Amino acid sequence: MNKISLIPALLLLGLSLRAQTSPAITSWLLNTTGITGRHYVQGNPAPIQDNSPANVQSVQYSGNWVYVKSAGIPSYITGPFLDGNPSIAQPQTGYFKLPLQPVQNTGTPTGTTGGNIGIFINGVALFDYRDGVAWNTNTNSLCGGPGNPPCPGGPATAQSWNRDAILAERVGFDCAKGHPAMGNYHHHQNPSAFNLDLDVISNICDLYLADGLYAIDSTTHAPLIGYAYDGFPIYGAYGYKNPDGTGGITRIKSGYQLRSITARTHHANGNDVPDGPLVSSTYPLGYFREDYEFIAHTEADYLDEHNGRFCVTPDYPQGIYAYFATVDEEWNSAYPYVVGPTFYGVRTASKVQTISEPVTTWNPSSSTTMAGATDLKVGIFPNPSAEFFAVQVRGMLENEVLVQLFSENGALIQEATIQPGSTICYLDARTLYAGVYTVAASTKGRVLSAEKVVVE
Repeated sequence: MNKISLIPALLLLGLSLRAQTSPAITSWLLNTTGITGRHYVQGNPAPIQDNSPANVQSVQYSGNWVYVKSAGIPSYITGPFLDGNPSIAQPQTGYFKLPLQPVQNTGTPTGTTGGNIGIFINGVALFDYRDGVAWNTNTNSLCGGPGNPPCPGGPATAQSWNRDAILAERVGFDCAKGHPAMGNYHHHQNPSAFNLDLDVISNICDLYLADGLYAIDSTTHAPLIGYAYDGFPIYGAYGYKNPDGTGGITRIKSGYQLRSITARTHHANGNDVPDGPLVSSTYPLGYFREDYEFIAHTEADYLDEHNGRFCVTPDYPQGIYAYFATVDEEWNSAYPYVVGPTFYGVRTASKVQTISEPVTTWNPSSSTTMAGATDLKVGIFPNPSAEFFAVQVRGMLENEVLVQLFSENGALIQEATIQPGSTICYLDARTLYAGVYTVAASTKGRVLSAEKVVVE
């Protein structure tokens, strides 16, 4: 091969090597063990095993795109949905096609839409704030969505007052704060379980034991939890206080706040619009997206109007524009929740059924960017206990964790596993004699913790 013909080959090799180190390729939770989804049915506290594969099935990439194949089923248990939603999480087809070189939109920002606007690293879809229901100002009643008449102009026509799913549909979210739309299981908000919030605003986790994608940890930078449809990454609730990676760890805050209104007559920008319902116990402040206003902050730990900022992260040490799954001081979801109401970048992602260009399949064994076992923190609660011990991993779990219960003389009594993309498992203490036991957690042969527990 002569020197001239060698140059294109070297360029292609360089692109391939750079692509292999991109977090947009290496950060997905690949299902390498054949785990399948599980779901609850209302009234039955025992989860039902499904046949659909959990997490991500494959990751393929070209010089410009990454293709993520997923059935949209998480490894944590889904359901039940106590608002009468008849659907369950059902397997989806196709590939999420995401850009590898996302760019800022320097023109008019593109608004988020109903349906998929991003994907979490376990292959589950991200939706924005909306649930398809709005206020019909002609009839002074709700329109759109199940059980309501259609909105004027149909679902594609913007209404003056659009309902916020987080408040309005709380009773229909499962423990992981997700639910299905026509079988497409998704999250509108931070996918950490309700019972892990400092102020627990739903008792669904008490009725049906489950968890979420990750557990919030206020002492370390939040993990990379997904990508928006403009190709920019999404992180959990905590990050570096300053965009340059200094200032310690803090909760990254939304720039939006509730407006001080009692009547819904104008939008936050002052536009006079057809009146919505008065603020009341039926339609409380926050029931509609237009109840919020954006306030530009000078503090470094506040986000912009898209719910993101340009900053250094553990995965992007040179800096990247990143969205954050915002929560308030009680860890309850804070509007606009993840991405929105507009994208920062050019929205180029889509869901495709086939790949129409040459691609390379990512092999996770060659990746060096995954978090190591030493990054994980393990907690056990309650302790002492007479019924069960919950063993929970803080942060993002990328490999299976084996949990073992030993007697005082070292005999193995019980075993359980925590699956990647999940955070918790349970050990049954009801059949054990009172005394002191040891719970050990390990992954890939490395011991994460060994802690004494007391059975009462």
